Amino acid sequence: MGSTASATHNTAWLFLPGVGRVEWKTRPHTQIGFPAMTANDTTPLPQLTAQPEAPTSPIQPGPVRMTRRQRLTMVLLLTASFTLAVDFSILNVALPRIGADVGFSLEHLQWIATSFALCAAGFTLFFGRVADLFGRKRLFIGGMALLGIGSLVGGLATEPGLLLAARVAQGLATAAVTPAALSLLTTSFPEGPLRDKALGLNGSLMAAEFTAGAVLGGLLTDLLSWRWAFFINVPIAVFVLILAPKLLTETARGNRTKLDVPGAVTVTLALLLLVFGLTSAGERGWAEPLAWGPLAAGLALFVVFFLIEKNTSNALVPVAVLRRNNIAWGNIAGILAFATETSLVFVLTLYLQQVLGYTPLGAGLAFAVLGIGTVVGGIIAPQLIGRLGSRNTIITGLTIQAAATGSLLFINTDQTSLIIVLVATFIGGVANLAAIVGFMVTATTGLPNTEQGLATGLTTMSQQIGITMGIPVMSAIIAASLLRHGDHGAPRQVLGAVLPAIGINAALCLAAALLVALFLRRPAPAAY
Repeated sequence: MGSTASATHNTAWLFLPGVGRVEWKTRPHTQIGFPAMTANDTTPLPQLTAQPEAPTSPIQPGPVRMTRRQRLTMVLLLTASFTLAVDFSILNVALPRIGADVGFSLEHLQWIATSFALCAAGFTLFFGRVADLFGRKRLFIGGMALLGIGSLVGGLATEPGLLLAARVAQGLATAAVTPAALSLLTTSFPEGPLRDKALGLNGSLMAAEFTAGAVLGGLLTDLLSWRWAFFINVPIAVFVLILAPKLLTETARGNRTKLDVPGAVTVTLALLLLVFGLTSAGERGWAEPLAWGPLAAGLALFVVFFLIEKNTSNALVPVAVLRRNNIAWGNIAGILAFATETSLVFVLTLYLQQVLGYTPLGAGLAFAVLGIGTVVGGIIAPQLIGRLGSRNTIITGLTIQAAATGSLLFINTDQTSLIIVLVATFIGGVANLAAIVGFMVTATTGLPNTEQGLATGLTTMSQQIGITMGIPVMSAIIAASLLRHGDHGAPRQVLGAVLPAIGINAALCLAAALLVALFLRRPAPAAY
């Protein structure tokens, strides 16, 4: 009566409403899950044992306490991930001084940041799948070695070409290590509270990257030299390389031994063109051929990539994975969550420096409140996910972030507006980080361990596309407003350009929450 039956190896079971799950052992030759019997069989009937009814949650609860090895593994992986994340912004406040020392002209300074972002975003999905097929531990260690070498070269560079080569090496290291570290993190903890906690801490550090990078970059540049923004990575890389072989365990590799080269080349070129087009749009405007041309070509290559994946047996990203509701909509939510908060930092940096008159270091220190908010968000996010579920945590986080960002529409040229900025960025940081952890949990749930590199490669790509996409969009809005009103340097004109960007940022947060509410469903459990 309303019961179901199944078998796994030599165990059969019935699920009886009001009783729960009833199991018994079967004979080895049983085919349909029930004991095989003949007319003359005198074997006693199996003894039925009632077991508690299975929980309704698709994720079985795992251990609630970390082992010592798990704690050390988490510290190691989070240290590496945070170091790589900080590299996104640590040089931003030092760009004018770097240009003067190394010989970059003003119009080419942005390539110090763009060369890093192109490689970090362009190759992340490729390396995420390489990690699945050929070993995450191996890729993680190789990427950290490349980071150490690239950082040493960058700190010693005396001419533009060498510095750009160092930034390319750092970008490739980020593309390799970030998905490998995240997949090692997810496979080190079972789905449930421990994984949520680990991803919460990881999300806190990743979301705090712009804040930490701005503050650390300003301190190092003012107190020592911009070269220490490179050198600081070297001892960290050595530390990780010493401990990683002892602490990390190589996870199981996928069954496929071939890498989807056409798919890898196509998606990498598509991402490179997308990032280049977005960067050009922020620098030159959306009407420039160097902006919309690469964007159009990148979108066309994404269509080609989908067709390749649909018709190959060893796909880089199996179409079945892309069609999973939680993978698709989870990553869309992640892109918008990262795009809105990191671009808001950019917008408020202009406001603090050009309207309120803060120095780069002062503006960086003001964002320390945002950094504290992201840490708090990372701490409470697992509890929110446990109570609300990852989907509702994303919706709640993005909605509160929209309200906090919207409150910034009341800022003006008065110094008291700093209070509004500090309160809004703290609340927005907490909410944004909760949404980001919800996205991480959602987009890595329901896949077996052999595809966690793919899942984390997608989440890392979403993060980096969001970071890269948000700033050019906000920059283009501000530039269009300044061109309309003229007198680019006047505080009131800058304020008039900043406010529309803030309003659109808040609207994007609200739109993201609405999309998740309408289209994201609860993910199915993984098949291990």
